[in-house]
Amino acid sequence: MNAMKNRVQLIGHVGNDPEIKTFEGGKVLANLTIATNDSYKNDKGEKVEQTEWHKVVAWGKTAEIIEKFVTKGKEIAIDGKLTHRSYEDKNGEKRYVTEVVANEVLLLGK
Repeated sequence: MNAMKNRVQLIGHVGNDPEIKTFEGGKVLANLTIATNDSYKNDKGEKVEQTEWHKVVAWGKTAEIIEKFVTKGKEIAIDGKLTHRSYEDKNGEKRYVTEVVANEVLLLGK
């Protein structure tokens, strides 16, 4: 059961071209958003589509793969873990971020 703790798997479409940062020492970071879609029928029997946006970050080799092959609109699968962090913005206000830290990326579709 340990393998199932804090595990996230998503299949969706990339919202924008990934933002890539390379740090001193060559460490690479990729930031991107993924849209997942779901649908259900409401009380009137009408089909309702719902889109959820997920913030995804990847480091190292995974980030390098994203940099080379992932672009806006591309369908990908992500395997990773959910993280929460906070920071102070330039106005001194505390902000909270929830994101998926990707361990693996699978390129799907065209």
